[in-house]
Amino acid sequence: MTQRASSNFKSVKEFIKNNYRHFNAAVLADAAEAYSQHIRKGGKMMVAMGGAMSTAELGITLAEMIRKDKIHAISCTGANVEEDIFNLVAHNHYKRLPNYRDLSPENEAELLKNKLNRVTDTCIPEEEAMRKVEGKLLDCWKKAEEENKRYLPCKFIYQLIKSGALKEDYEIDEKDSWLIAACEKNIPVFVPGWEDSTLGNFFVSNVRKNKIKSISLVKSGLETMNTLIDWYLETTQNSELGFFQIGGGISGDFAICVVPLIRQDMRINCKLWSYFCQISDSTTSYGSYSGAVPNEKITWEKISVTTPRFIIESDATIVAPLIFSYVLAE
Repeated sequence: MTQRASSNFKSVKEFIKNNYRHFNAAVLADAAEAYSQHIRKGGKMMVAMGGAMSTAELGITLAEMIRKDKIHAISCTGANVEEDIFNLVAHNHYKRLPNYRDLSPENEAELLKNKLNRVTDTCIPEEEAMRKVEGKLLDCWKKAEEENKRYLPCKFIYQLIKSGALKEDYEIDEKDSWLIAACEKNIPVFVPGWEDSTLGNFFVSNVRKNKIKSISLVKSGLETMNTLIDWYLETTQNSELGFFQIGGGISGDFAICVVPLIRQDMRINCKLWSYFCQISDSTTSYGSYSGAVPNEKITWEKISVTTPRFIIESDATIVAPLIFSYVLAE
């Protein structure tokens, strides 16, 4: 990290401390400071990432958090994995639509015709992103099948990155790709429900077309959970482990459940999560997990009465970079 970048992070931290004193802003400041204290005490952190954070280019700060050992594992949707790679190789071909709220159904159909897949205000170009990555990833799948090997979804992505097959197509600085940072640091990236992604769909299509023989070539969500159990038990032997959740959905629900699984189903006495923070734009409501207050997690034996816990009801694309910058100011 350059001296200038470090100075920028410190400026953001000071701005937050001076201005974010009440209401939702105060929770942001408290959560960021508790995160920093957790890391200073030797704790580790898992980040759960839902939504479309990669297309929102969260990698600009997320990658630096990984490189500076402020994040030690990630649980995320298959979409967030692939969209970081898509942005890496096709960034210059993306199309931003500032007026996306005004689009008519006919406008949307025109985007489809031009093979531009819209995520809120940003269109991902199918040919330059999806198709470019899919072909190279198919080679990784075929190689594994020839060697009679099976891997978790992100292990295949790591293989693709390490192979250098896409390197000449990079259109952003590598330092802004959180997946490249995760690959270089070799941190685990747990991807539950990988079939809910473009690349997951592409994999199944190739099984149906007999280009890949075994649908079990990519390890399942249950196998991903099994791997997470081992990682959690090993990591918490000598460290406290926190949980920082961006958005709701499977990436958060899946990973946080590893603790009651170990304690209640396996009957092994492991540590609880020692920090919890969720950024959510889902207000507290009946039946909405994304809007559940952190206290509810005490009843599920995920966190304890004394666990520092926060919920920031705001836009994660605004809040997460601020918290990450605060933590990086250390």
